[in-house]
Amino acid sequence: MTSPHTLPASEGRWTPRLWGTLLVLCAAMFLDALDVSMVGVALPSIGSDLGLSTSTLQWIVSGYILGYGGLLLLGGRTADLLGRRQVFLVALGVFALASLLGGLVDSGPLLIASRFIKGLSAAFTAPAGLSIITTTFPQGTLRNRALSIYTTCAATGFSMGLVLSGLLTEASWRLTMLLPAPIALIALIAGLKLLPRSAREKDHNGYDIPGAVLGTASMLLLVFTVVQAPEVGWASARTLLSFLAVAVLLTVFVAVERRSPGPLIRLGVLRSGNQIRAQLGAMAFFGSYVGFQFLVTLYMQSLLGWSALHTALAFLPAGVLVALSATKMGAIVDRFGTPRLLTLGFALMVVGYALFLGVDLDPVYAVAILPSMLLIGAACALVFPSLNIQATNGVDDHEQGMVSGLLNTSVQVGGAIFLAVVTAVVTAHAPENATPQGVLDSYRPGLIVITGIALAGLLITLTGLRTGRPRQSLVVAQSTVKETEAERVPVRD
Repeated sequence: MTSPHTLPASEGRWTPRLWGTLLVLCAAMFLDALDVSMVGVALPSIGSDLGLSTSTLQWIVSGYILGYGGLLLLGGRTADLLGRRQVFLVALGVFALASLLGGLVDSGPLLIASRFIKGLSAAFTAPAGLSIITTTFPQGTLRNRALSIYTTCAATGFSMGLVLSGLLTEASWRLTMLLPAPIALIALIAGLKLLPRSAREKDHNGYDIPGAVLGTASMLLLVFTVVQAPEVGWASARTLLSFLAVAVLLTVFVAVERRSPGPLIRLGVLRSGNQIRAQLGAMAFFGSYVGFQFLVTLYMQSLLGWSALHTALAFLPAGVLVALSATKMGAIVDRFGTPRLLTLGFALMVVGYALFLGVDLDPVYAVAILPSMLLIGAACALVFPSLNIQATNGVDDHEQGMVSGLLNTSVQVGGAIFLAVVTAVVTAHAPENATPQGVLDSYRPGLIVITGIALAGLLITLTGLRTGRPRQSLVVAQSTVKETEAERVPVRD
């Protein structure tokens, strides 16, 4: 299925409609990232205003993660089967309504419910939006450019969310919940006019209902178990039984997918080394960064006494660096290929995390903190677009939503798992007498774990290096859908 707006690979100029399409999709991705980062700073004000306990406040964050990470696989395949444009617009409308609800409620459970609904809607907009890009812009230079801009909007949204939350929370925490609503509404109206129409997939061998149920249930239970483990105990019977149940569900899911004529996930896509490296790299990349951002925020606010706005501004150089690189990354990927950029990006990330191990209770920002922020910002600029390009290159149009959902699932599950691990490590080393130095010392093992996660990502990407310039057409295991001989490209790992 080819979009009516797809351009020949040799054409270098985009029409205003193509720019408009990309801006609508970027707005949705920007909102996803903005929403994730804004809520963290507002939590103390929310708890005070609504009278919520710490454990209840956790679910304002975890509810979003649960809906997002648990339903991404279903969201990606739904976009392929029911039409990417339709799924994207409906989900964006739900996101706008849930944002409005979240800013108006006066009840903790209702606020958590609105966050879950927002996460659920994002689980459909994210893979649908990414697959619209990969089926609208032809593989190669044009797609690489589009994806670099698209992924940069996510990083920019996350960075701006930190700053905006600090400013808005000073007036009211409700503004942090309401802000996404008008932006989503504007994007929805523009999307109705600009997004290319996509037909529903034909000859898809039916709907994989058992796979959808098993896949969604296993992801929901996995995210729920990981989020709850630090509170109830990693070695508790509840946690161990939950992980066992996840393993059983995933085993049955794989068995069902192998036999299904129209699987939720075609397991053949994972026969490609590039695809596996992209998925594992996404887990390591986002997992390490989320853990780092969590610990550094605690360090700056709890130990250094910085305000929420001061903390947000400390992270800002990394976001600015990512934003400034947006228009250049496509050309850089064309020249060097994703394996080299991923290797360099993870190496910069490892160095940035390692440098932060030396911070003390009286840091000079320009000397002790800024170098890490710049290195991590450069790493994000290289890694995030490259992961998206590597995961979607060579995948048939009718499976772009599936692969996009799989990649976003890796990102969210990696973030949930590794954040929980980092939290558990820090908690285990927490001192009995919580002196500032003792608390800082308890953070260092967590920073070591974060550095180790990034190092694992580096080792994974090193296996994908090739001598010379990499080919730009990376094709995963071929689909069972018939192709003409002219459309086939040899499989390369």
